[in-house]
Amino acid sequence: MAREPIRIATRSSPMALAQAERVRRELAARFPEVPTLTVPVTAYGDRWTGNLAAFGGKAAFTREVDELVLSGGADAAVHCAKDIPGDEPEPDGTVIAAWLRRDDPRDALVHPDGRTLDELPNGTRVGTSSLRRAAQLAASHPHLCRVPIRGNANRRLEKLDAGRVDALVLAVCGLHRIGAASRIAQILPVETMCPPLGAGVLAVRCREDDEPVAALLNALDDPATAREMTAERTLLTALRGHCNAPIAGYARTELSGSLLLHARVFTPDGTAVLSAEEHSTTSPAALGLAVAEDLIDQGARALIDALAPPQEGA
Repeated sequence: MAREPIRIATRSSPMALAQAERVRRELAARFPEVPTLTVPVTAYGDRWTGNLAAFGGKAAFTREVDELVLSGGADAAVHCAKDIPGDEPEPDGTVIAAWLRRDDPRDALVHPDGRTLDELPNGTRVGTSSLRRAAQLAASHPHLCRVPIRGNANRRLEKLDAGRVDALVLAVCGLHRIGAASRIAQILPVETMCPPLGAGVLAVRCREDDEPVAALLNALDDPATAREMTAERTLLTALRGHCNAPIAGYARTELSGSLLLHARVFTPDGTAVLSAEEHSTTSPAALGLAVAEDLIDQGARALIDALAPPQEGA
């Protein structure tokens, strides 16, 4: 008798579909006898054309996909880890069954003439919908004009080609996933553009009580990435990071086996930058808490609380 396929829910953008396809490939490599299929979902965040903070922030890109899993319409959900909110609990009845091996977490500059960030003249219109990117551009290159731009990566590239902006800042891994790596003019160093927590990582979620599916997905889990994500997610939760708060950071596993966690909190205009960094050879969660406490001691709590959190339905 034919086995029922594992139904993998994902957003319907080209990048999200490519991410789900990676999960399918990795499952097929380990369990060739297990069929899979993709279940696309048009998330609220993809339908909304205004400011994301006006109606629910990052959860707008994950909630409907997770709800399909909880309702039984799908068996697993694929998310970019950076899109999973840090200021609200995980959906009841679900579990992250796998953190896939991390891709390049850095951001890239896309410019039609191949210019680098330092080569852009005064007033260059750089498109980004990210407060994190805008704050760092304001801090490092205040002479550039930061232009809000919405849409998936393909749509943003179309707007660049149409002259709506002069340049874009997009994720390196995202450009690779949609086959647009040739558009990269410069990979930005983390010292200039610190990535979001969870950058480059795909999370696969399933129902907590679905042990057969969880067992299959567990085989995709990358231990080093899982440790890094524990540190990063603990930090984000401790800071109560919402989409209005420009928070950046990354964990990195050193050759020695030690885990490094670096994080920054910015004011939206980039005039204030709080920074903390620590190493640990023991608990990733304790490392996340330690770095969060360092930032809070520097004033991160007041800075984050001063920014209005997203109001659902506003």
